[in-house]
Amino acid sequence: MKEKIHPTYVDCKVRCGCGTTFQTRATVGELAVDICSACHPFYTGKQKFVDTAGRIEKFNKKFKGFDTSVEKAATA
Repeated sequence: MKEKIHPTYVDCKVRCGCGTTFQTRATVGELAVDICSACHPFYTGKQKFVDTAGRIEKFNKKFKGFDTSVEKAATA
């Protein structure tokens, strides 16, 4: 193995948006994440919708009136 090309790993404190914190090792000292294993639907079994900065409203506004139904295509 080559020397002096690998990053240094330090203790890292990870903070989740739900408030959970845990320790691990990484190349940075502190991480902030939006979702972790304590609040992720795959691990908890609970469905949770997170609308960050109005993305759903932005999508609906962008595609308002756009319809891809088969009935509309058949009449044209």
